[in-house]
Amino acid sequence: MNYFYVLKNVKNGNLYFGYTGDLKKRLVQHNSNEVRSTKNRGRWRLVYYEAYYSENDAKHREYSIKLRGNAYLQLKKRIKGCIT
Repeated sequence: MNYFYVLKNVKNGNLYFGYTGDLKKRLVQHNSNEVRSTKNRGRWRLVYYEAYYSENDAKHREYSIKLRGNAYLQLKKRIKGCIT
């Protein structure tokens, strides 16, 4: 199983989007400063994820969200209660 996920920074509320094949392990890596893009930015909390059979599908979902287009706005509406 592959996952698209959304993390929220506990300190400043910033969101991070990513994809992985092992969600639990990846969250530990983010909080242990093992991921370059989130290193030394504090603690992260998982607020949302989607499961996909295909790695390409999870990767494509991350890409579409990061474009900050309609997909990003729809996702924010869907998880509004989790990120406020």
